[in-house]
Formats: sequence, structure tokens, C-alpha cells
Amino acid sequence: MNQLSCDESPMKEQLKQQLSEITNALQHSLSLIDDDNHCLLSDFEEIRESFKQAESVAASFYLRCYLSAFSIDYTAISLTIQHLSTRRHGALIMIQRKEPLHTFIHSGIAIGAQLSHSLLESIFYPGNPLHDGAVLIIENQIVSAANVLPVSTVSVDGKKLGTRHRAAIGLSEQTDALVIVISEESGQSSFAYKGSLYPVSFSIAKGLLTNS
Repeated sequence: MNQLSCDESPMKEQLKQQLSEITNALQHSLSLIDDDNHCLLSDFEEIRESFKQAESVAASFYLRCYLSAFSIDYTAISLTIQHLSTRRHGALIMIQRKEPLHTFIHSGIAIGAQLSHSLLESIFYPGNPLHDGAVLIIENQIVSAANVLPVSTVSVDGKKLGTRHRAAIGLSEQTDALVIVISEESGQSSFAYKGSLYPVSFSIAKGLLTNS
């Protein structure tokens, strides 16, 4: 696969452009703050939407960067995120980077297969005995499934998280792993890295695929 480095990523250029536009919009609002005939609230709504779009691009960019040095098949990951999110099939996928993960998890069932979106999707199909645990990916190999991860006690924005999300954060708190989690209730996909959870939208998943 022809991979782009982070510095050459077109998403990085897109993010620069979006941040520049947001900066200009903020400066424009600042210039009008003394004009009582101009209501800034509508400007703020547009700026807020621009921030959301920039956040989506940033999440896509950093997800690619965090995986770029580890021979991960972006197409397989992207399609898996899209399909499982659409179907609302819960999933937990840990991707080993530099630090070995075997000492931090309770090992599940060995798979030892080439990474593919179809195999990942079948593992997390409801009713499959392996779907409740986490899949371990090293480079482009699905090493094992039904692994049990350490669970974090943190909350996000004061909200109690489900077991999958707490497990994703828990492993990322203790290792440099990147952990993808998909909610079976909402279909929302996220990735955990260094103890933080970042939402991934459908546009991000498509960006991973089209920019690979």
C-alpha cells in the first residue's frame, strides 16, 4: 500500500486551511464586538460548526499518523468502522504499536489471520462467541479475539461510560496502544489513545479510506 507520511497528508493541509478560516472568522467577530447593531450569536453558531468539522479532520489525521509506522491496513480499518457503526455492532479493537500488550491483557482465543474488514466484522457479529471481548491486531495480523482488557474508572464529561469504552481507555492509559471502540447502542465509533477518547465520524472513516 502506498502510505503517506503525516507531514505529506492532504488532511493536514485541509486542517491548516480550516483553522485559518476559523481564525479569520474569530477576528472578524472581534472587529464587530462594539457594533450593537450586529449580533455575534449567529457568527458563533457558524464558528462552532466549523470547529466540529475541523475536529473531524484532525481526528482522521491523527488516527492515520498514530498507525502510519505500524503497517496497518487503513482500508480494512476504515471499512470496519463504517460497517460496524452503521449496523450498530459493538466492537473493541486494540492495535499494538511499540509496547507489547500481552502483559496488560487476559489473552483470549488465538486467530492468527491476515487483517481484513470481513473477518473483523464477522468476529463482532452479534451472537458470535468472540464478539464480547477485544481483538488484538499487530501489524496486519489479527492475532487473537475475546481478549479482556483493564478497565478505567474515568468518566467523560461527567457521563458514566460503558464497559467497552472504559476498557479502551484503560488499556490506553497503561500502554501506547490505539484502541478503537464502537457502541452497540448508538453506533458511535471512537478511538482511545493515551487515556483520552476521541469520537470518529463516518466522514473520518471515509477519509481514512479515500486518502490511503
